[in-house]
Amino acid sequence: MSQQSDKADAEARAAELREELAITDERRAEEEEAKAEQAVEAAQKDESKKERKRREAEERVAAAEAEAQAARERAEAQAQAQPQRSTVSGARVAAPGTGAEPKAAAAAAAGSRAQPAPAAPGPAAAVEGPEKPELYVAGAFVGAFLFARILKKIAE
Repeated sequence: MSQQSDKADAEARAAELREELAITDERRAEEEEAKAEQAVEAAQKDESKKERKRREAEERVAAAEAEAQAARERAEAQAQAQPQRSTVSGARVAAPGTGAEPKAAAAAAAGSRAQPAPAAPGPAAAVEGPEKPELYVAGAFVGAFLFARILKKIAE
């Protein structure tokens, strides 16, 4: 009888363990579900925050466009309201008069103005060296190294 009672006790203990395991599994499932809900909630908050920022940016763009349009309209209205004034440039003030003097007329002629220097011929521009002086230094170092190696071979 003792064997049967031990067996019955073991089965009862196994049933209790299975029940505790089921309760633990249920609790874990609930915790995972709560974590998933929190993640969804955080994602929704993040999405709404990004949406709000996008809306604010669109509103700023619209406000800037409206301000620019109003500034254009004000400038256009101001330009239409003011008569055109002639501007006096330094060239007109400093240019020599053309009166009866032949030298003054020659100085005022269009061909008498200073012209930019002619560009150098094409092939000379192509012969230009590198713009980086460190390349010259590197070339000199390589040349000296090769020269030393050749001299060493000759001396042997």
